[in-house]
Amino acid sequence: MAAPIELLQRVPLFQGLDRKQLERLSGAFTDRTFPAGSEMTVEGGSGVGFFVIESGEATVAVGGDERRTLGPGDYFGEVALLDEGPRSATITAKTEVRAHGLTPWQFRPLVEENASIAWPLLVTMAKRLRESGA
Repeated sequence: MAAPIELLQRVPLFQGLDRKQLERLSGAFTDRTFPAGSEMTVEGGSGVGFFVIESGEATVAVGGDERRTLGPGDYFGEVALLDEGPRSATITAKTEVRAHGLTPWQFRPLVEENASIAWPLLVTMAKRLRESGA
């Protein structure tokens, strides 16, 4: 099922996209539900998905330290979209979480065709780098 366009409009990475581009992107997403208490990603583990949370809450932990809580409209996995490397945090569903996922092979052509996505992605990466203390 496609991700709701209203949800994607709230994601800073997609702010530069027009309605037609958002509709195209929306169709590439797949639904995923994570039960409360389940690990959505594991720090150091493999994973290539980018997710936007539609409902529910999840906690983000790095090195075992809880850093923040994610909720509707928040997203994670953008680093994996770029380098397909290990996860930089463990994200655990605090409540049942409904999310929409996207893979790098779905996302890359969109970025290559729409430079307006590249700058918000770089800004987000810089913020995450600062938050990590690296």
